[in-house]
Amino acid sequence: MTDVKGKPCIICVAITGSLPTKENNPAVPITVSEQIESTHEAFEAGASIAHCHVRDDDGKPTSEPERFARLKEGLETHCPGMIVQLSTGGRSGAGKARGGMLPLRPDMASLSVGSNNFPTRVYENPPDLVDWLAAEMLQYGVKPEIEAFDLSHILKAHDMQKKGQLVGTPYVQFVMGVKNAMPADRDVFDYYIRTVERLFGKEAPWCAAGIGPNQIVLNDWAVSSGGHARTGLEDNVRLDRDRLAPSNAALVARVVKLCQKYERPVADWRQARQILGLSLPKAA
Repeated sequence: MTDVKGKPCIICVAITGSLPTKENNPAVPITVSEQIESTHEAFEAGASIAHCHVRDDDGKPTSEPERFARLKEGLETHCPGMIVQLSTGGRSGAGKARGGMLPLRPDMASLSVGSNNFPTRVYENPPDLVDWLAAEMLQYGVKPEIEAFDLSHILKAHDMQKKGQLVGTPYVQFVMGVKNAMPADRDVFDYYIRTVERLFGKEAPWCAAGIGPNQIVLNDWAVSSGGHARTGLEDNVRLDRDRLAPSNAALVARVVKLCQKYERPVADWRQARQILGLSLPKAA
């Protein structure tokens, strides 16, 4: 295994998502004010990226730019320097509505570059929509996080990079454990790493996310392998089979312990921005 000691680890907290409800876990932040408070706690616990979705007044997922604007403003005020990453995911809207918040110029946005199966439906990311979302991110200076639900998505990102649709080194996130998509398979995970290094260079940063009970598994694999880690109530509402997670911050704290175990410092927001090639906020 590559020596990872001393290499800073970025922790991304996915605070809400599109699916979890307060019936699943009362700690899931739904309103913008709840999301800001929950993210602030996670920021203080060690997270340097906030992956964000928004909900409507009924708690249903939406892509309304106005709600994203209020959330982004609140996070920039209460979590100064934290990287704000807005979701363009398909559960929150259809077609170009999924990118309606990109003119807000967040630091980052998620970008799924291919389709795959989800638990009860197909997660559709048609090529023309992927091209449009990538072009919008280029126009507004938003760094994409490539959501890789399959090996082909990493190869697609490389193709887009060669065509100039992605600028610089892509930041790829391996998503494992979604039912009917890629399971949490260690051999596949290791091959993903080799593929990223082969296509984008040995120093290319990457991240990993596990769904449900696979969250802590992928956290461990990522931290111990030199990658970066995603956690949060979007992906998993439990600490273990018997206990709900009391907060997003509690899930971040689990990753911090893994960083201590593998002797990796937790990246602060300045280090995270440097690793990902993001500029500092104007006020910094």
